[in-house]
Amino acid sequence: MRGLGLIGLVLALVIVGLLVKKQMTGMASSARPAVAAPAAGDAPVNVRDQAQQVQQQVKEALDAAAKTRQMPDDN
Repeated sequence: MRGLGLIGLVLALVIVGLLVKKQMTGMASSARPAVAAPAAGDAPVNVRDQAQQVQQQVKEALDAAAKTRQMPDDN
């Protein structure tokens, strides 16, 4: 009986390991940001401009998320 339990445990660990490996490889491929070609008119000229543009986009996204999470006051 112990042998059957040990085989079941090892089999379960192998299945979980395979699922984790599959999940991690899926996350690694989806975690890479998509690089979009900037429009000709608003393309950042250098790294500083690009960094400021990204900071502004993050700030706007956080502000929008905070607005949607605001709860009305309970009176």
